[in-house]
Amino acid sequence: MSTEVLVALLALAGTLVGSFAGIVVANKLVNYRLEMLEKKVEQHNKLIERVTANENEIRLLSFKIDDMIGDIDKCR
Repeated sequence: MSTEVLVALLALAGTLVGSFAGIVVANKLVNYRLEMLEKKVEQHNKLIERVTANENEIRLLSFKIDDMIGDIDKCR
């Protein structure tokens, strides 16, 4: 086997290893960023649930206040 072929094969092997390592590192970074994004979305969804619950509670309290005001007006 000539030295040119050997050098070409070694260069090919180095290129394949380097490319594969780059793909693995990039994939790990993408997975990490997706996990962080999922956590942020989960926090946002929890916030939306709490705000919706608070809005319902405020609506209920508003109705109760209106009823109390109506009762007070009837007593006058």
